[in-house]
Amino acid sequence: MARIVMKFGGTSVADIARIRNVARHVKREVDAGHEVAVVVSAMAGKTNELVAWVQDASKAEGANFNIYDAREYDAVVASGEQVTSGLLALTLQAMGIHARSWQGWQIPIRTDNAHGAARIQDIDGSFLIKRFGEGQVAVIAGFQGIGPDNRIATLGRGGSDTSAVAIAAAVKADRCDIYTDVDGVYTTDPRIEPKARRLAKISFEEMLEMASLGAKVLQVRSVELAMVHKVRTFVRSSFEDPDAPGMGDLLNPPGTLICDEDEIVEQQVVTGIAYAKDEAQISLRRVADRPGVAAGIFGPLAEANINVDMIVQNISEDGSRTDMTFTVPSSDLGKALAVLDRSRETIGFELVQHDTGMAKVSVIGIGMRSHAGVAATAFKALSEKGINIRAITTSEIKISILIDGAYTELAVRTLHSVYGLDKQ
Repeated sequence: MARIVMKFGGTSVADIARIRNVARHVKREVDAGHEVAVVVSAMAGKTNELVAWVQDASKAEGANFNIYDAREYDAVVASGEQVTSGLLALTLQAMGIHARSWQGWQIPIRTDNAHGAARIQDIDGSFLIKRFGEGQVAVIAGFQGIGPDNRIATLGRGGSDTSAVAIAAAVKADRCDIYTDVDGVYTTDPRIEPKARRLAKISFEEMLEMASLGAKVLQVRSVELAMVHKVRTFVRSSFEDPDAPGMGDLLNPPGTLICDEDEIVEQQVVTGIAYAKDEAQISLRRVADRPGVAAGIFGPLAEANINVDMIVQNISEDGSRTDMTFTVPSSDLGKALAVLDRSRETIGFELVQHDTGMAKVSVIGIGMRSHAGVAATAFKALSEKGINIRAITTSEIKISILIDGAYTELAVRTLHSVYGLDKQ
């Protein structure tokens, strides 16, 4: 017998037929004698609908913008998961399974007070463990908890992944299964490179890089939690037949295992290629090179909640001036330029230039720690395809390259091939 947390995303619970399919997956694990908790998202498209209602209701008459109370936003958008959890519990009951739905505040999942983007502070697993002892399947509304103000707080988009991993850590689950509309983590986006392969295993660190650099399989914070608490996490497809051979395998079910690096015997030099489109590049020209100038640039941007990514600095020959180039999401470009304009005198730059339509392509792999020449291979392959590199950043297990967005697909396919990821 094992203790399993199962999480199902919006496409997996999009309608009653799919909820019944999800219930069959849950029944398979219950029939095998496992203790099961289920975390669900809202039905596909429902959160977007609820957000639109909030925006419409809070817009002042004649205004072309809206400002809404984040606490009431949470009260509205959290209802999507509440509906799904109740429907799944009813479906499981109709199958003869002892199931009950629970909202985040009933567990309770305690969060901070950052409504709309709250972070989990604590989960007391004793409530759920007691339910396991009673033979109950707990169906939990994901994406939500209760803040210090005693109000519902949501965890930000994709937060149900985080809910599931946090619950798995709290109850010391043997594994956490994240069911989605794909059957695992691939070496790159199969829509761009048909030769992309599903990975049997990937380390927490590699998955964290993949998630933060554009892969949409898991929310970044859920991977961070899994890594900190060593929660073995499987990415699986809810659309596979629940009763197909191997689906009930306790140790190695179909999908991709995200685990500690020690569990991966043969480490590939490069594990995958990730990409993120819609990057904007900002260059500040002829900035006075003095102590504190970087803080003067990036401090106000951080205060405006603008995420700065790649940073490149070029100092003049005499050391008196520097050019500072960095990237931000294209959606934040206007706000970033306004912040910089307000800080112009403090920073002391002569000219600001910007470009949109950039893309960041990243090469990721824990094997890069012990292999030289990985970066040189990427640069050579891209140059042979005529792809110009705008900026480069590196870490111990990744290389990120900024290029013109028009070359994204070519760059992804080129790098995927040059590192042999398209071969079995």
